[in-house]
Amino acid sequence: MQPRLIVHGGAWSIPDERDDTHIKGVSRAISEVYPLLKKGLSAVDAVEKAVCVMEEDPIFDAGRGSVLNIDGEIEMDASIMDGKNLAFGAVAALQNILHPIKVAKLVMTETEHCLLVGTGAQKFAQAHFIPEVAPEELLTESELEFYRKVKEEKNYTTKIPFEPFPEGTVGAVALDIEGNLAAATSTGGTSRKIAGRVGDTPILGAGTFADNESGAASATGWGEAIMKSFLSKTACEC
Repeated sequence: MQPRLIVHGGAWSIPDERDDTHIKGVSRAISEVYPLLKKGLSAVDAVEKAVCVMEEDPIFDAGRGSVLNIDGEIEMDASIMDGKNLAFGAVAALQNILHPIKVAKLVMTETEHCLLVGTGAQKFAQAHFIPEVAPEELLTESELEFYRKVKEEKNYTTKIPFEPFPEGTVGAVALDIEGNLAAATSTGGTSRKIAGRVGDTPILGAGTFADNESGAASATGWGEAIMKSFLSKTACEC
């Protein structure tokens, strides 16, 4: 079967002057991973690798480039799903990890659970030798500047688009040569979110969904609305 790979670098408003950096970011993920997919890489490994590429890119709100919560900290969510057997793994409120998607995949493959959060997710990552990085390695100057601008605004809400800082959740869906589907999503969440807030990304059927029988999807946007509609699963079943 002819393999397929689709990636996204978030929603919200992207100013014209930043179009090129976003296009380069998602194009790099495709160019690095699609040749491997054509050679037989599994769909679930492909989406993990594609998301890893974008987590390293500071233009996106995932891994390096993640937004700051109300306390000025970075908390990240990620999930991955294998459409072949409906295996699912996710993490939420993870800190100091460049590649949360790798931890999510380990939850899927190495535990009997689907979702680990906060301190538990952190300890799990450490136990599996996922390297931690200093918070400064994940923080970009633009996010710090935006945080300083909005942290005292009484009328600010997480629904407000990220203008003029359009970093977005990243995701990927893939179809491999065996006909299997997979999806993965990673995010730093929404700017000035309450500490401990978990969005749609690590919620099965909301931010990520994959089933060989129906389809695969990775969502981006305002997480609270996405969760209420189980958007990814709903889209696959329409």
